[in-house]
Amino acid sequence: MRIIRDYQFVEAADRGASVAIGNFDGVHLGHQSVIDLARAAAPGAPLGVLTFEPHPREFFAPDAPPFRLMGAEARASQLAKLGVERLYQLNFNAQLAGLTPEAFARSVIANGLGLRHVVVGSDFRFGKGRAGTVDTLQAFGAEMGFGVTIAPLLETDAATVSSTAIRQALTDARPRDAAEMLGHWHRIEGPVISGEQRGRELGFPTANMSIDGLHPPAFGVYAVLVDVLEGLHKGRYQGAASLGVRPMFGENRANLETFIFDFSGDLYGTHVSVALVEFLRGEEKFDSLDALIAQMDADCTRARDILAAL
Repeated sequence: MRIIRDYQFVEAADRGASVAIGNFDGVHLGHQSVIDLARAAAPGAPLGVLTFEPHPREFFAPDAPPFRLMGAEARASQLAKLGVERLYQLNFNAQLAGLTPEAFARSVIANGLGLRHVVVGSDFRFGKGRAGTVDTLQAFGAEMGFGVTIAPLLETDAATVSSTAIRQALTDARPRDAAEMLGHWHRIEGPVISGEQRGRELGFPTANMSIDGLHPPAFGVYAVLVDVLEGLHKGRYQGAASLGVRPMFGENRANLETFIFDFSGDLYGTHVSVALVEFLRGEEKFDSLDALIAQMDADCTRARDILAAL
């Protein structure tokens, strides 16, 4: 997959694509249906996604609480798995935010990227002040020479599929409901960072990861699947993970600590992807280290049973 970041400098091979437009936070089933429509709209054309980095919401409200389900790197990886050939990941800045709907359609879609066809959700808005609608986009497409398809919102048995609904499911400690809307497990990806090594002292060495910039799921202990994405230990493993602020030790910066079953090795600096499968319990402060260790043993036993049934 090729990544294009500037709509004003596009090679000929990257023009003429059929593209799904949106933020694609989580790359959920609704996003996947939009991508499928883009694939079907122009057979033979490169399949693309047009998105923005940073997320426009981060640009307009930089001090708001973290809300993203995944970072840019994880999003790109998930899109590549879906067969996306061109990722137009445009730098969202004041200049781009200031384009009127007509200027965005003409300068970015038609002339800049030279797109052949675009697919958007029925609630899509674009241009300065979010003034552009799907109706204006269709009118611009007819005028400027690109096709437009409007994708309906997707629903599951649980809810209308949206990044907002997925965030709520994770907040409510319902990772399986989130997975139903995502079409895959919710994952936290990134490098393994140095920790306090308390887990090693307790007999449960963990791979520690930051969740900075991401929407925090419910704090507590989860059964997890672990993909080591590179290096000597590359592969899939099972484990139990603690997400939160570690109240037993008086710390308050949230992170993810994953104990990988039947694993021995150094993962510092290695990129790892941890899938939240099932919520086991909330964070607790125990009366003693022995009580904590006993609970961790119980957590691991239960996690093994859950993961064995997948």
